[in-house]
Order: sequence, then C-alpha cells, then structure tokens
Amino acid sequence: STAKDITLKYTIIYNMKKYKIKQMLEILKYMQKKKETTNSMETRFLLADNLYCKASVPPTDKVCLWLGANVMLEYDIDKAQTLLEKNLSTATKNIDALKEDLDFLRDQFTTTEVNMARVYNWDVKRRNKDDSTKSKV
Repeated sequence: STAKDITLKYTIIYNMKKYKIKQMLEILKYMQKKKETTNSMETRFLLADNLYCKASVPPTDKVCLWLGANVMLEYDIDKAQTLLEKNLSTATKNIDALKEDLDFLRDQFTTTEVNMARVYNWDVKRRNKDDSTKSKV
C-alpha cells in the first residue's frame, strides 16, 4: 500500500510537471511569433495568491525560467525551448518508469498473496492430518 501511494504521488507530480512544461512550450511558440512583429504582447501574471497583474511585454528573444531552489536563469527563446523539450522528455520517461515499477509491484503483491494462501492451505492440511492421527491413537 505504501509503495503504491508513493508511486501514485510521483506519477501525479510528473504529470503536473509535464502539463506545466507543455504550457511553457506553447507560450514560447507564441513569443517566437511575436518577436518577429513590433506589437507588444499583452499578458497576465500571478503577483500573489489569487492576484494577477496585466503586463505589456515588448518583443524579445530572451526569457527567464525558474529552475527550482529559488534559481532563475535567462535563456534565448530557442535554448529555453530546447531545455523544456528535454525536461518534457525526461518527465515522460520518468512517468513510464513509474508505471513499470507499479506493474512490477502489483505482480509482486499478487505473487506474495498467492504464496501466503498456499502456505496457509498447507498448514490447514497439516493440522487436519495431525488431528486425524491423534484421534486414531
């Protein structure tokens, strides 16, 4: 049960990462289209919990990505897209590995349950045999 819970937790985490990365890739594609024009891009960003702010972003070829652990780095849009595609690939591979691990664990649980049932049945037969030999004496 604990292993299933852990696997489920990480599957959810990687699926959320995958979703966020796909969103960021869509935004980057939009920014690439906009950088070829002179029009500013209108957007909203999260300022605080449930508080958004409007912004007008001029065409740019740079983006900043949060890498985690309070680290933000500036990238060219093309390099950012490459990094995000690599991260998406890694997240997909991790989800696949988690699914394989979960399948393996399910097989192991089933095998263990079957073996426990066999041992229990063997013990019941042994006790019945012992009871029948005691009653004969």
